[in-house]
Amino acid sequence: MGDEGKGKIIDILSGKADYVVRYQGGSNAGHTVVVSGKEYIFHLIPSGILHKGKICCIGNGVTIDPESLIKEIMDLKASGINIKGRLKVSSLAHVILPYHKVLDKLREGKRSHRIGTTGRGIGPCYADKINRCGIRMIDLLNPRVFRDKLKDNLKEKNEIFKKVYGHKGFSFDSIYSRFLSYGKTVAPYICSTSLLLNDAVEKKKDILFEGAQGTFLDIDFGTYPFVTSSSATSGAAVSAQALRLQK
Repeated sequence: MGDEGKGKIIDILSGKADYVVRYQGGSNAGHTVVVSGKEYIFHLIPSGILHKGKICCIGNGVTIDPESLIKEIMDLKASGINIKGRLKVSSLAHVILPYHKVLDKLREGKRSHRIGTTGRGIGPCYADKINRCGIRMIDLLNPRVFRDKLKDNLKEKNEIFKKVYGHKGFSFDSIYSRFLSYGKTVAPYICSTSLLLNDAVEKKKDILFEGAQGTFLDIDFGTYPFVTSSSATSGAAVSAQALRLQK
């Protein structure tokens, strides 16, 4: 559910936290915050980034559309928001690629009972993660690894696109060069968020975990199948970050 004021609540709570962590979902949801009459729209970056000195993390439980992430970064910089050293992106977060978005829409079109997907590739990206063929943010920083993984994926997926959906499939070269460029742009923000947050726990810092959906959209406990593709409940915040709890 949207428009219930969660952006406002998160913004208020962020002011009291040291770290704000997005732990699940993708760019199919987000928060809108208005500060001094200016509207900020976030799909991936925690809205806590508007508070000075707050460290904002996109955790490994999130699926990231690099193009969407870069747009948010550029919009913040254009608005004079300093994010240097404050935005951290998990190296283990999975990347949404063009074929995920197209597959999302094609699958929905084949259904008799449609689930109302946003078509942003979230579900197919999570499916690749579980199928152990996903591409992660860290892979975008290694041209050889990214090349091999992308070729493997396209070899399989292009067959599915052509034979099942009558779609022409995707060119390796166009995706490879574009996403390597994205990798270079976001490289300064990529790190091990698990190590960062566990260190924060040891230092007794306040950590706020931000989800993108509520319990009724949780993949296990929601109104299945009309749910999102990730675990939106609080338990996922811990497991997604390999976080040690304070004793």
